[in-house]
Amino acid sequence: MNRVKLTAVGVACLLGGCSLIPEYHRPQAPVPQHYPQDGVYRQAQAGTQTTSDWQHLFHDPALQQLMKDALVNNRDLRVAALNVEAFQAQYRIQRADLFPAVSATGAGKRQKVPGAATGSGKSAITSSYSATLGISAYELDLFGRVRSLSEQAMLTYLGTAEARRSAQLSLVANVANAYLTWRADQELLDLARQTLAANERSLHLTDRSKSAGKASAVDVVQARTSVESTRASVARYQRQVAQDLNSLAVLVGGPVDPSLPSRPLADDLVARVPAGLPSDLLQRRPDILQAEYQLQAANANIGAARAAFFPSVSLTANAGSASTELSGLFKGGSGTWTFQPQINLPIFNAGSLRASLDYARLQKDITVAQYEKSIQTAFQEVADGLAARQTFVDQLNAQRDFVAASQRYYDLAQHRYRSGVDSNLTFLDAQRSLFSAQQALIVDRLAQLVAEVNLYAALGGAWAEAPRLAAAP
Repeated sequence: MNRVKLTAVGVACLLGGCSLIPEYHRPQAPVPQHYPQDGVYRQAQAGTQTTSDWQHLFHDPALQQLMKDALVNNRDLRVAALNVEAFQAQYRIQRADLFPAVSATGAGKRQKVPGAATGSGKSAITSSYSATLGISAYELDLFGRVRSLSEQAMLTYLGTAEARRSAQLSLVANVANAYLTWRADQELLDLARQTLAANERSLHLTDRSKSAGKASAVDVVQARTSVESTRASVARYQRQVAQDLNSLAVLVGGPVDPSLPSRPLADDLVARVPAGLPSDLLQRRPDILQAEYQLQAANANIGAARAAFFPSVSLTANAGSASTELSGLFKGGSGTWTFQPQINLPIFNAGSLRASLDYARLQKDITVAQYEKSIQTAFQEVADGLAARQTFVDQLNAQRDFVAASQRYYDLAQHRYRSGVDSNLTFLDAQRSLFSAQQALIVDRLAQLVAEVNLYAALGGAWAEAPRLAAAP
């Protein structure tokens, strides 16, 4: 009795198959356990507050609405979502090979045989009909080859899902950066228009001074050069604003209202996000998760390559009924059955199987390097973002002081010019200096906000829940 039980257990284990997939071990992260702590890094990591998702990160309602529209309508994200569904379907196809495919077939045949072939000299008409139910060429997965391929397909599908998350995170960051750039160029355009109006007033005053004999023709020409230079800046920023709006429309997946209300381009437009530890990136960065799924898929492929060295057994079996007359197809005595096992034992293949196994192992080594590289890249992006965080604060403070000093210089130069103390050249220099300083302040503020957005993306986001996928057509 015990012998029968052991035999039954052995048969069950044999039919259940085994796995030749190597045991997976996550590679050690090739980065320090902490981000840089000294200097600007220490100040950059202090005073941050946890944010639940991007809706709490960006404080502009107009930007939040644009992001919601982009997550629904962006075509690249839609393609990424459809790719996930496509790889899921491929996984289901591969997984179906683990189970026998049962099919029913019916066939009928009538054939005329010439007399020369019948042996009787008379032609004959023969008929045959059959109906069967069975399986065809079902592979018994004794060594886990089919199971390994199924696991590889599943891991590839999961990696594609992380690629969709990565595309989603990149889309949020790209929409934010495009929106901030659009707003910054709008501010630069407004500044250029205000400066142009001031320069035109100065030109008008210089013309009047020349008519009164208080200014020379050179002063007029110098004033006119400032007007034309600023007019060129107005045209340049008009072009940039239009192109920014076009880029934003592509990201959002639809037209964007040029008169969209918004908050000013203030420093607190984007909330600060906490850096955490480098180990957090392994669970938060979708590109790192995708690389690890690809590594696990390559590991599963080694199991399939190993199993190819062993015999494969396939079964074909069916049962049904056959008759020479259609009316007798299901009568007693017409039953048929077929049982056809087949074993394939590799003997000589000129090293093809060994090369396939070596290739699978090399592919795993490649994906290990790619996984480690993705971690190093993520660490660098976060460290760069932390370095930029405090230095941009210092740079903005210095630039604000420079704008204030330039404004005082401009006010004094204007007063001294109108009082006749200084020449027009000093006043024009003060105008150019103030315009340049104000431009630089807007550009630096934009760079600071973009750096905060990029740091958010580098940290892998802070999603409270998975946002909606782009709607498929």
